[in-house]
Amino acid sequence: MEPETIVSAVILGIVEGLTEFIPVSSTGHILLLGHFLGFDSSGKTFEVLIQLGAICAILAVYTNRLTTIVLATPHDPAARRFVAGIVVAFLPAAFAGVMLHGFIKEVLYESPSLICTTLILGGIVLLWIDRRASPEPRYTNATQYPVWLAFAIGCCQMLALVPGVSRSGATIGGALLFGTDKRSAAEFSFFLALPTMGGAFVYDLYVNRNQLSVDDAVIITIGFVTAFFAALLVVRTLLDFVSRHGFTPFAWWRIVVGVLGLALLHYSG
Repeated sequence: MEPETIVSAVILGIVEGLTEFIPVSSTGHILLLGHFLGFDSSGKTFEVLIQLGAICAILAVYTNRLTTIVLATPHDPAARRFVAGIVVAFLPAAFAGVMLHGFIKEVLYESPSLICTTLILGGIVLLWIDRRASPEPRYTNATQYPVWLAFAIGCCQMLALVPGVSRSGATIGGALLFGTDKRSAAEFSFFLALPTMGGAFVYDLYVNRNQLSVDDAVIITIGFVTAFFAALLVVRTLLDFVSRHGFTPFAWWRIVVGVLGLALLHYSG
């Protein structure tokens, strides 16, 4: 394994961790960066499997809260409603992801110009959502969202199957449009990430099990570890940042990255 590959895996793992839970599209960022670094993984598995590091970061931060919910589920209707909401929110993207897996990995993941375009368009939409005049939020506790709202957010999450849209951006944006506040929308996106990213990890590992080599396992492990520590920083600080600054900084970041990406693609041919 070449040193350049190891360095690329470290860089991409850090970028994955820093961008997974903010609405800028971690997949879009690492696919673009991988394109310009000349990094390529078997079946594009690296880009999916290192998300396990980000999942573990959520578990590390929310262990006590998640444990409390799980233990309360048998006898607490509110806990059961929350778990049911996460399940129904997970299902739309899970079904669509399985049905479109080949098309997503073989076509959409191989189109840097599409990723740049969706980054820009998503940034514009996020700017509009963040700045629009909205009534007082009706839902401010992520663990108390009604099941219908969770399902609606889950339907929005399907948009993130297109790289560059952003899973967190689609879920947070959808939640805000349905009357949530910014902090609880971001937190619900954290919780929904657990089954969504966990499911994507397991399914992608199963589909590509025969393509993976020892070298693939090494670089995936490197990406996993760096993604974990980077995501840990984000999970611990994002909610307070969003409460103070909203999502406008992330919207502008998307637009700038998308424009620069298109320019680099143009000049590099």
